[in-house]
Amino acid sequence: MTLSRIITPMVSALALSACAAGPDYVAPTPPAASSGPFLSATDPAFVAAPAQQDWWRLYQDPVLDQLIADALAANTDVRVAVARLEKARSALRGARSDRLPQTSLSAGATYGRVPVTQRAPGAPQEDWSVDGGLSVSYEVDLFGRVSRGVEAARGDADAAAADADAVRVAVVADTTRAYADAASGAARLKVANDIVGLLDRLLDLTRRRQSAGLATTLDVARIATLRDQRAADIPRLTADRQAALFRLATLTGRTPDALPPIAAARSLNLEIGQPIPVGDGATLLARRPDVRAAERRLAADTARIGVATASLYPRVTLGGSIGSTGPNIADAFGAGPLRWLLGPLISWSFPNQEAARARIAGARADSQAALATFDGAVLNALAETETALSNYARSLERRQSLKAARDSAETAAKITRAQQREGAIDSLQLLDTERTFAEAEAALAQQDAAVAQAQIDLFRALGGGWTV
Repeated sequence: MTLSRIITPMVSALALSACAAGPDYVAPTPPAASSGPFLSATDPAFVAAPAQQDWWRLYQDPVLDQLIADALAANTDVRVAVARLEKARSALRGARSDRLPQTSLSAGATYGRVPVTQRAPGAPQEDWSVDGGLSVSYEVDLFGRVSRGVEAARGDADAAAADADAVRVAVVADTTRAYADAASGAARLKVANDIVGLLDRLLDLTRRRQSAGLATTLDVARIATLRDQRAADIPRLTADRQAALFRLATLTGRTPDALPPIAAARSLNLEIGQPIPVGDGATLLARRPDVRAAERRLAADTARIGVATASLYPRVTLGGSIGSTGPNIADAFGAGPLRWLLGPLISWSFPNQEAARARIAGARADSQAALATFDGAVLNALAETETALSNYARSLERRQSLKAARDSAETAAKITRAQQREGAIDSLQLLDTERTFAEAEAALAQQDAAVAQAQIDLFRALGGGWTV
């Protein structure tokens, strides 16, 4: 009868454990206008189809595909992010364990003297005492302290997973960027060497004309100056290309000397000839890892309000223990006198609850900050994407204009060379035409590299992907 009087209120308390203090989380809704098409996606360079996850495959470059696979497997930033994710998941497992009964086993042995007044008749004055027991406790989650703690830990783990995704997006973009820089560096080096080779031939021709009395020393000096100015670009371009290869090695988890030679073999700019699929605002916000991480942190901070609020109410723990004590080891496992205890433990910080209310106010402030962070992440994602879309479209327009200028400059240079051979113009006019052509050729090569960079910026703004 006595045992039933103890168990009955325990069962009743368990039935109330579904109640949880604090606000229930409701995911914030982004502005309706953010879900529609992008303002800058009306250019023919874009299509409204969903953005491609493994966007780097649009370049159709197997070497790049392998480098990205290497980076996702070995990059140090990815490894750090994965370790942090495992730590967050471990914390979630720890929070979930609070839902289960907590058990502990204890055993001990002591040797000592018992006073005569406390010794049983016939018992030795000095002897061993062996004690063993099992304790079980279970917190009745009346006010949701445990369940809200699990919610908060789950939000933290989800945010850590989104952070890991953000690192992967950044690593994929940076790896592609380094590979594109190396490729465009090789292409710009080729243009620079071609220009220097052209000016070498022109300088040789001018020197022969000088020997024939058809050109002056000043003509030779002018052509030589232009040639040396263009030759001075080659060491800088070479250094830039080497720096890109060193970055590529680091991103793929290699030392600079361990980068495979095939990674440096490409000499053409990375380029996507087809329109780029960009999706819309709704798919962007669902895909961007920074937005997902901000939303999950808001969920975690909202749950922590409940954890703090639960401290205003009594905390009920059901506990029990069983054990025995005797002079032999066997007594510790039930052969000796048996003892047991069963009952609830109630703890409550009352009436002074100012510290608990201060924690609640702090948790609410954290939640408000997390909401502001989420709103900022949404606005930043939209602004970054619109900017990247506009920059890419304008980069294509600029390249088209520079290509037309380069073609015109090349035509003018050919005509001027022919006229100079016929003696129709002087060397100064030829020099101006050659300088214009060299500058137009170099500007086009530089813009080709800028287009590749704008593409990568766009894919990164769209949230990217990392499926390999």
